Amino acid sequence: MQKQQARAAKLTDFVRAEAATLGFDLCRITSPDSIPLAPERLREFLSHGYHGTMGWMEETQDRRASPKTLWGDVRSVVMFGLNYGPDEDPRGILSKPDKAAISVYARNRDYHDVIKGRLKEIATRFAARAGEDVKVFVDTAPVMEKPLAEAAGLGWQGKHTNLVSRSHGSWLFLGSMFTTAELCLDEAERDHCGSCRACLDACPTAAFPAPYKLDARRCISYLTIEHKGPIPSEFRPMIGNRIYGCDDCLAACPWNKFAASASEMKLQAREELKEPEIAFLLTLDDAGFRAFFSGSPVKRIGRNRFVRNVLIAAGNSGDVKFIQQCQLLAQDVSPEVRGMAVWALSRLMDRQSFHAYAATRKTEDDSDVLDEWRMAGE
Repeated sequence: MQKQQARAAKLTDFVRAEAATLGFDLCRITSPDSIPLAPERLREFLSHGYHGTMGWMEETQDRRASPKTLWGDVRSVVMFGLNYGPDEDPRGILSKPDKAAISVYARNRDYHDVIKGRLKEIATRFAARAGEDVKVFVDTAPVMEKPLAEAAGLGWQGKHTNLVSRSHGSWLFLGSMFTTAELCLDEAERDHCGSCRACLDACPTAAFPAPYKLDARRCISYLTIEHKGPIPSEFRPMIGNRIYGCDDCLAACPWNKFAASASEMKLQAREELKEPEIAFLLTLDDAGFRAFFSGSPVKRIGRNRFVRNVLIAAGNSGDVKFIQQCQLLAQDVSPEVRGMAVWALSRLMDRQSFHAYAATRKTEDDSDVLDEWRMAGE
């Protein structure tokens, strides 16, 4: 028994040292059976339809139930945290209607690539040292990362359902390493939210039906990233100039006062993604979009969905200088883009001018675009 404990302690020290060497801010360990309440909470979330069109969450719910369901041989789960805190409050850009707000996490390299490479390095060296099997995950498999991170002691799931760390606030990327090795376990973190509801009150679309519950169908991050097709008209004015994700509930958390800005260069914001001009983003064709967002997670939603989001920001700006660009995009090859350009024009043009413009259009568009014309004309 003492030999086993000594071996576990040495391997634990080894993996922590490797994590620190490769720039991880936190590294803590939990057991694969440490999240017994997570499956029921997930079932409740799905039963309310809070996942929206993210059908993969329902399809994989059984495998999400426990790390052992995903891999029966796992004995320890190592959770890693990497700080991506901004150097200023990201909500400042919301008062600049001619600029576009991109979520902090997406302003540089795709974090999946950054973290996955480092986890593979750690896993390779750990497997060689321990003689044990390992698997690494970064949001690429049905792993309940936030509950596991809480059980490992990295932080707790706040009322906005995201992880909150006493040392890094709401700005942590998570990754995990499953292993057949027995390691020393850390204590879970307790909830430190208290009576605070800053994150809930900060949500522009009231996406939290209750503390610790999120209705993704109302969440701007879901609507601008995961949701395909037209964004429901009721939410468009609330989106403002947020064109990819939303940081409001994260930025409102008081625990951020203890958070430092990201030290990892690949996670620090590219200057051109801090406050990009809406006028420029409206000019992007597919090739231009791919080039401008090379290496960024923004690229995964595709040019059409992205321009759809930018057109909402243009419509919300109240700035008539965007009218000509919106008129051009109302003739785009993508129905998704055309429909949102119609909506933007209905917001930027006075009613008489809009109806005169509509009368010049011969619409042979699909039903979604025709619906936008109809709703805009009412």
